[in-house]
Amino acid sequence: MPVLRDAPTDTIAAVATPPGRGGVGIVRLSGPDALAVASRLFASAKPGFAGLKPYRLHHGTIRDEACRPVDSGMAAFMPGPGSYTGEDTVELHCHGAPAVLRRVLAACFALGARPAGPGEFTKRAFLNGRLDLSQAEAVADLIAARGDTDAGLALSRLSGAVSRAVKELAAALDELRAGLCLAVDFPEEEVECLPKAAFASGVSAVVARIEALLAAGRRARPFRLGARVALFGRVNAGKSSLFNALLGTDRALVADLPGTTRDYLEEGLDLDGLPVRLTDTAGLRETPDAVEAAGKARGLDLAQTADLGLYVVDGAAPYVSDAETDALLRRLGPGRTLAVAAKADLPPGDPDPRLALAALGLETVPVSARTGFGLTGLLAAMRARLTRDGGPIEPDAAAPSEREAACLAAARTELTELLTDIGADLPYDLLGVRLETACMLLADVTGETTPDDVLAAVFDRFCIGK
Repeated sequence: MPVLRDAPTDTIAAVATPPGRGGVGIVRLSGPDALAVASRLFASAKPGFAGLKPYRLHHGTIRDEACRPVDSGMAAFMPGPGSYTGEDTVELHCHGAPAVLRRVLAACFALGARPAGPGEFTKRAFLNGRLDLSQAEAVADLIAARGDTDAGLALSRLSGAVSRAVKELAAALDELRAGLCLAVDFPEEEVECLPKAAFASGVSAVVARIEALLAAGRRARPFRLGARVALFGRVNAGKSSLFNALLGTDRALVADLPGTTRDYLEEGLDLDGLPVRLTDTAGLRETPDAVEAAGKARGLDLAQTADLGLYVVDGAAPYVSDAETDALLRRLGPGRTLAVAAKADLPPGDPDPRLALAALGLETVPVSARTGFGLTGLLAAMRARLTRDGGPIEPDAAAPSEREAACLAAARTELTELLTDIGADLPYDLLGVRLETACMLLADVTGETTPDDVLAAVFDRFCIGK
């Protein structure tokens, strides 16, 4: 059963536009007194004005609580329950000067509204049934989207794609649960009511659909959270030159002197819609310099935790192996390592280092940072590696968030154990326990049974004013 929560009864206010200066700034009010407060603050420029009509922009003067003019702007009234929050909502559109917005907001507070908390407008939309928890969570993801694919995935969840998929799964489990109850209540009709083979088949079908959703979530993860790529290798291998070439700018200092990079450098890179944090780390070598040694240690940590490591070697020199690098390569493994044979505009070393890299099981891409040779191929290889978990994701796919995926994975575990119990010929009343737990975990996705502390964690990551 859904957890019943009391709808709020007070009125909240906040600036709904980003901090800073802009052409337009919006102060948003929501709650039972939103219209009364806004009516005190807004004076229409139209003679014979009869009050704020719903779903219209009214032009006039925005005043403070003492009726002193603050700005020339507009007001829009959206009555509940058809508004975003499900409550009476008013937006006051001002010029985007921070001083103006502060005065208007202070006037709202003086007339009885209170400051809205992070995500409180969207939380009220959830509490009032305008959005389920999956859709509400998607609002924050859409605001924080880093690229077109990420935005498309968030919009798909906001439109209810994940919610619909989960509700279909819940309906399938409810049908099985009804048959299970029938079998428990009328055990003498067991074969006719719910044959265990049919029960197991129904559970397996739900498990398969959950796994498809989880796979979509894994494919979406790098687009949603971004990926970390670290360049590492010996000193003077060409890491910083490659770093600059990938970014298209001289971000890192480049010199023939070994150990030029003593600390790591980070910059953002867009890989055809995939947001990447690219890191250039200090070269690997034994050094008495304490600062360089500290930089090397940081670089090793970053390389070990990166989603992908670019192991840069000097392609114009024989391959040099050392215990530290070999240990790092073993920890990363070929799946998380892409070798780059730099300086491809020069004759290859003798022996060719690519032979040694192939012997290590590493895919190698030859690149010249000076001429640009191989950069396009390297970028394509990086993107392929970072999206290798199931292939590309469609922007409108039903891809669950990390929280939703955790609920789905827990439900899958319960159903998998249920299949084991069915195979062990456990009685129907015991089978019902795992089935009930799986149903509750699915309900957590849409917020029907979600505890208050989980709700707080979801909405606390919102910005104030949304």
